Order: sequence, then C-alpha cells, then structure tokens
Amino acid sequence: MTHILAIDQGTTSSRAIVFDAQMQPVASAQEEFTQHFPASGWVEHEAEDIWGTVISTARAALEKAGVAAGDLAGIGITNQRETTLLWDRETGDPVHRAIVWQDRRTSGLCAALREAGHEAMVQEKTGLLLDPYFSGTKLAWMLENVDGAREKAEAGKLMFGTVDCYLIWRLTGGASHVTDATNAARTLLYNIREGQWDSEICGLLNIPLGLLPEVKDCAAHFGDAVAEHLGAEVPILGVAGDQQAATIGQACFQPGMMKSTYGTGCFALLNTGDTLVESRNRMLGTIAYQFDGTPTYALEGSIFIAGAVVQWLRDGLKIIESAAESQALAEAADAEQELYLVPAFTGLGAPYWDAECRGAVFGLTRRSGPEEFARAALESVGFQTRDLYEAMHDDWGDAGGESILRVDGGMSASDWTMQFLADILGAKVHRPQVLETTALGAAWLAGMQAGLYPDRDGFAETWALEREFEPVMAEETREARYAGWKDAVARTLSR
Repeated sequence: MTHILAIDQGTTSSRAIVFDAQMQPVASAQEEFTQHFPASGWVEHEAEDIWGTVISTARAALEKAGVAAGDLAGIGITNQRETTLLWDRETGDPVHRAIVWQDRRTSGLCAALREAGHEAMVQEKTGLLLDPYFSGTKLAWMLENVDGAREKAEAGKLMFGTVDCYLIWRLTGGASHVTDATNAARTLLYNIREGQWDSEICGLLNIPLGLLPEVKDCAAHFGDAVAEHLGAEVPILGVAGDQQAATIGQACFQPGMMKSTYGTGCFALLNTGDTLVESRNRMLGTIAYQFDGTPTYALEGSIFIAGAVVQWLRDGLKIIESAAESQALAEAADAEQELYLVPAFTGLGAPYWDAECRGAVFGLTRRSGPEEFARAALESVGFQTRDLYEAMHDDWGDAGGESILRVDGGMSASDWTMQFLADILGAKVHRPQVLETTALGAAWLAGMQAGLYPDRDGFAETWALEREFEPVMAEETREARYAGWKDAVARTLSR
C-alpha cells in the first residue's frame, strides 16, 4: 500500500489527486459542477452533484495513475467548509439542496441574534461571529423552512453534516456519521474551548443535538470506504476543512506562521499555538488542526470573493475566455487610471462582515475598458488580503522578525497578482514548489496516520520555496493606493 488518494471537494469543482510514497502527486482529475442561485445572495449545490463528481474524479485519478484501490494506504478528504447538508437517516435523500458557505439568506436571523445580545457569548465559545457564512444559521433555516424537516429532526430521522461528513457517510455506506475538529469549528455550534457541541447555542438556534456528527482529530480512522465505490475497501484516515488543510500543507506548524490560499475566496490563517486569541478586529478564532485530542488554534480572515472575481470577468462580463487571460489584460491596463473594484457580490467578509452590501466599481472614465477591469479585479484580491494582514498582526502583536506570507491556490500561480500582493503588503510573499497544498495537507494527514508519511517535523522539512516576491512599490504609492481602496470600501458598505 504505497499511495494516498486525496479528495479535494471545492466550491465550484471536485478534484482527486493520487500521491505516491514520497508525497508527490502522480495523477489528478477535476470536474466542475453547477452553481445554483435561486435568489439574490443565495447559493446552492445539488448534493448528488457533489457526490457524483467526487466519485468520478477519484476513479479517474486512480485510473490515470495506474493505481488500484487495493494499493491505497488511505484516503484524505478536504472540503469547502460551512456548506450545509441535511439528509434523511434512512433513505439518504437530502431534504434540500446544500446551502453553500457564500449564501447570505440568514443575514436577518444573524442581525436579530446580534441585536438580542448573543454575539459575545457565541464568539467566546466558538471564536466565530454571528454571520450567515457559518453552518448553524443555515441549518436553522432548513429546519424552519423545509416542509416536515422540523418534525423529522425532532424524531431523530435526519442527519446534519458539512461536506466532509456527507462524503464520509456516503463512502462508508452510511456506517460513519463523523466529522473532524476543523470542520466542526466552522459550524457555529461547536465549543472550540471545550471540544464539544454546545447545547446553549444549539438551543438558541433550536437545533436538536441528535442531528450532529461525532467529532474526531484531523488524523484518525473515520471509517472505511466500501468496495463498491473504488474497487476495494479503503480506510479514510485524514480530514480537514480546505483552509486548515492548506495551513497543514504549507507546514505552518509554528505560532506566528501565516498562509493565504487563493481559491474561490481567499482565506488567511495565522497559527496562534495553544492560545485562542480574542480578536479586536473582527477576525475569527478557529482550530488550525487537532492531533491527539489537543487543538492548535489560529486567527482567520475570510475574503468571500478572490478567484470568483476572475470567474465573473469570464462568465459575467465575458471579457475573457479563460482565467489565464486576466493577467495579460491587467498588464496592458492604462497606468494613469485607478479603478477600484469592491467585489462584494455576496457581501464582504473580514474585517467588515457586511452581509448586505453589494459590489461596486469606482474611478470609471470613458477610457475604462476590459484591461482596467481585469487589473482592478486582480488588485482587489491584494487589497482585501492587506485588510486581513493588518488586522491579524494587530491582534497577534508584533512577535518580531520578518513578516512572510506563504501563498497557495489557483491565483497564486499568477506572477502579476503575487507581485502586486507583495507590493501592497510591503512584505515578502513565498510561493511553494507544490501549489496544491490543500490536497497535500489532506494526503499528509492520511499518510501520516497510515504510517506511510513522516511526522510533523519531518513533513515541515520537505516544504520547498519556488519563488519569493519582494515589494518594490514605493511606500508613498503603496499607502496612496491602499487609502483609495479603503475609501471605495467605505462607500460600498451598507451601514
């Protein structure tokens, strides 16, 4: 058993990557699936689309690699977090489409809970804020708005899960209703100080505790995928939410280390060790990873729209045919124009947490065209990252030494975007040789648990730099550009 299968179930596509005994990817497969937008700010997925693309990509990757399921030491799973599924315990049928993490339909409920004075209690226990982003209010919405769901839930006939939990349940033929600590920490229902589901918060949201899965470490035995899916029975040995998996894949195991992943959204995590930092800047406290029952905490900042802004250039404005074209357009933009695109398509995440604001463009002239829109779109990712970077370092305090940001995800392959990121941060940006750090993190968890891969220290030694981006923008220009961004955001906010 010399290989690991990593399942990377994302917001817009599912991927599977086969890793060998040296933690090198040898084959992969990827499939996009349909996004559903039934109302403004609402985003849904069909559970069967998620499941179907996971199984088909897993089989395709194994076939490409020439690896049989019997050659797998284990499966690692990483997933889009907060996306909420509710299904029938007996039939397995979902009672509703999955409500995606980007969905904002529960903003009114969150506002009411804040106004009633509950946010301090929720943040103290979960590290999270009352925002539609998290699973808890999505689940509460399903129970209140789907015919018969409340009655079935009270009767113990329904099961809740994030995407990892649902996939494990399907893979194991319904034998395992489990999740890991990092995914549980994103539900708004899990007390990350005590390591258990919180009865007070569940009571506040009227969620029966019997819906919730068992919570395990990131590296553990989650059950066995039954033979009918891949051709042989394979143990599931590693699970982490996508941003935590990327933190692990970037080997950010020491307090103070920071990574930022650029996928559909952008997510920055700063390792804070055994300290759960209480943010002054509306950053989130979360679990970075958990081994042997002991959590390591992190500060997290979430940008809802990063790579999705390039998708909008392609699918919405239709000014590019592929994401790769955005860099060439940005390079050709008129340097004298300063467009600011605030991509609040589904509200703004950290540090603003404004669910009601929507996107806007500032600085348009008669000469503004596709080139300037592309540049503003890519720059918006850098500006939003600086918002997170400054807030997190203010919360954590200056630990001394040089600030370095490790980056990964699809957008990190763009040299232009990463150079702008270094410039606007005024800090070095390190891009690793392996950009697929999310899948690598999941693979390492499973491989380490199986005894195939090294321990944390050994894994950290394998991290290798591909390119360093150093800031070259003049300080005066940097601060002027960032001031323009802050002004644009202020004009966009709903309150």
